[in-house]
Amino acid sequence: MKQYDLVIFDWDGTLMDSVGKIVACMQQTARTLEVIEPSEQAVRDIIGLSMQEALNVLHPHADNELRQQMVDVYRQQYLSLNKMPSPLFSGAEQVLLQLKAADHQLAVATGKARAGLDRVLSATGLGQHFVASRCADEAKSKPHPQMLQQLLLQLDVPAARAVMIGDSVHDMNMAHSAGIDAIGVSYGAHSRDKLATVAPKAIVDAPMQLLDVILAA
Repeated sequence: MKQYDLVIFDWDGTLMDSVGKIVACMQQTARTLEVIEPSEQAVRDIIGLSMQEALNVLHPHADNELRQQMVDVYRQQYLSLNKMPSPLFSGAEQVLLQLKAADHQLAVATGKARAGLDRVLSATGLGQHFVASRCADEAKSKPHPQMLQQLLLQLDVPAARAVMIGDSVHDMNMAHSAGIDAIGVSYGAHSRDKLATVAPKAIVDAPMQLLDVILAA
């Protein structure tokens, strides 16, 4: 008997190899607007948060006008100016297919805004695999558990029957706060050592290893 009815995925750094692009675009945004450029690690540490929460961390003294400029410049960088590819991680779609075949429902909880998630779901063809999703402009930002709480309520799944998969401590802490299990992936924003500090149920080093953890549960 399977342990989980619902498997919830983060997007950036978990299913899509987009961390490098996010770092480059955030740094270029700072250079364009002539503000202090954040380090790669600083940007990695905000991946998964909503844009406003990310700016609170990276540029805490920016006023509202500058914040809006940052949002606009970042969006332009990400959507058109930066040409760095953001492929799916090898094995990501196979994992989704095998979990569906084993009768798991799949969902997404992401720091992306709804427009951004809908765009990549369409571009990758993965949208068909998910029964529900929540974005950072529809609920409180990670690590607040609201995204997960809303998904559990919508799909009528008890917390004990769900698991969150993500590449950052924000994902793990969100899951803990919602009372659901968490599995970390070490190939995204945060290292295995950093993920281990928030005690996920397991940490895997490649997407296909998720099957060993979830299907064996």
